[in-house]
Amino acid sequence: MNNFGRGGGFRERIYRFMAGRYGKDELGSFLLYLWLVLIIANLFLELWAITVIELCVAVWSIFRIMSRNIYKRQAENSFYLNARSKIAAHFKMMKNKWRDRKTHVYKRCPGCKSTLRLPKVRGEHTVKCPRCSDRFDIKI
Repeated sequence: MNNFGRGGGFRERIYRFMAGRYGKDELGSFLLYLWLVLIIANLFLELWAITVIELCVAVWSIFRIMSRNIYKRQAENSFYLNARSKIAAHFKMMKNKWRDRKTHVYKRCPGCKSTLRLPKVRGEHTVKCPRCSDRFDIKI
């Protein structure tokens, strides 16, 4: 017997309960992983501050999953994804700078502030930015 009383099975009841609620997204997954890491860290450190942070992260995660304000939760997730992509881009740039340290140099365009990858050739050069077409002099 797979039904738990009247009104359908347990799975159908969960589906009906979650109808119209936000559910899980990237930020929710991050919060659940953060909660797990905090629990494991607190097993070894046993600090009350970590316990409070664990509780806050758990409550926030459950609140987001159960929320019916879908637009606010989407905005929060969008903000999180934007911040995560900026951080990932920064670390990718650091990795590329390290990889190319012997053959290339990275300089910023004074006009649009984009980062340009230039060959490492000693002397003074005039560079044209491919993004804003601004010309500027650099010394390598």
